Order: sequence, then C-alpha cells, then structure tokens
Amino acid sequence: MICHLSLLVVVNLFVSQCHGGCAEVDSLTEAVAGEGFLLGCISCKKREEVSARATVDWHFKPLGEEEFRNIFHYDHPSASILNEDFSERLAWHGSNNSDIQIGAIYINNVTFNDTGTYRCTIFRTLFLPKYDEHVTVEKEFELNVVAVANRELTAVISEIVMYVLIVVLQLWLIVVLVYCYKKISEEHEGREARKALKAQAQLLESKDNCDGVQIE
Repeated sequence: MICHLSLLVVVNLFVSQCHGGCAEVDSLTEAVAGEGFLLGCISCKKREEVSARATVDWHFKPLGEEEFRNIFHYDHPSASILNEDFSERLAWHGSNNSDIQIGAIYINNVTFNDTGTYRCTIFRTLFLPKYDEHVTVEKEFELNVVAVANRELTAVISEIVMYVLIVVLQLWLIVVLVYCYKKISEEHEGREARKALKAQAQLLESKDNCDGVQIE
C-alpha cells in the first residue's frame, strides 16, 4: 500500500488537469529587434454566463513623444491597421468571437522604433436582463526593444529550481522503487519460509503417523 501511494504521488506531481476559464496575465515588456512579439491584453468578465460584445483598440506612444497614436482596431471579425508605421506588421491574436476577453495582437519584424508605451482598450457591452451595461477597460505597459534577448534573474532562478526539482523527484522515485523492491522481496522470502515450515510440519506429522502404525 505504501509503495502504491508513493508512486501515485510521484505521478500526480507530473500530471495536472487544465480547467477552462479566464486568467488575466500582464504582457511581456521586452522584444528582440527583427523578431515577432505578442502584445498581451486580457480582460476577464466577472460573470461568464452573461453574454457580451466587445471591440478593441490599440494605441502607441513612441519613446520621447507625448501623444498616443491609434494603431489597431478590432471589431469581430474585422481587423484594421490604422498606422502606416505598422502596415502589414500587425495581426490579431485575440478571441475569435465577438465576446472578446483576449485582445492580444502580434507584431512581426519588431524594430527599435517600436519602443514606447502601448495601451490596449477594450470597450465591452454586457447584455443584462433589464439593461445593457457598458464597461471600458484599459491596460498600459512599456515595451523595450533590444538587440539580444536578456535572461532575467527570475527566469534563471526558475530554470534552476525546475532542474533541482526534477533531480529530487527522480532520486525520490529511485528510493521508492528500491524500498518497494526490498519490501516485495521480504514478503516473497517470508512466504517461501512459511511454505517450508508448513511442508516440514506436514512431513513430521506424516512421519509420526507412520511410527504410530508400526507400533500398533
């Protein structure tokens, strides 16, 4: 039983179940020049059962400037690039329906001129039983474009912790398997010993019966 439970624990550590739903995650803030980059924007509804419709606008303020430029608009299923600096470089990577909760867009071939502040605005209409409610959600972040990707300290630490955890789990699994092997071997030896004792007892009993017959 101990071996069985231990192996189940090891398996459960590597297996996880995915549940549907929405989770708000901030966008990454560092892009590499010449590569693609996902501008993240997630706004979850508080009540999933309420139907809604939303549109998304993206604005960009270049580094050193004061004014935002409207660069992208999405109203399912139509997407429009509104600034020539991003012409043919932006693509919708958000929700594929009118009830938008993910308003992400993808930039192809990032340039250093893409450094600056990005603002994602989601205009949502909630269709409630008695009236429609209008909600506006804004998310803003700074994007830094670099020549070579920098490995953040947290990423390095996370990678080290992951490898250490894998090694520890492998060692634990080896210990569990050795323990189980010894336990099974001891049980097998015990059964064999009991069988030998039982056979010996039967032999002695049979001998005693034979001696009794001779005496008579």
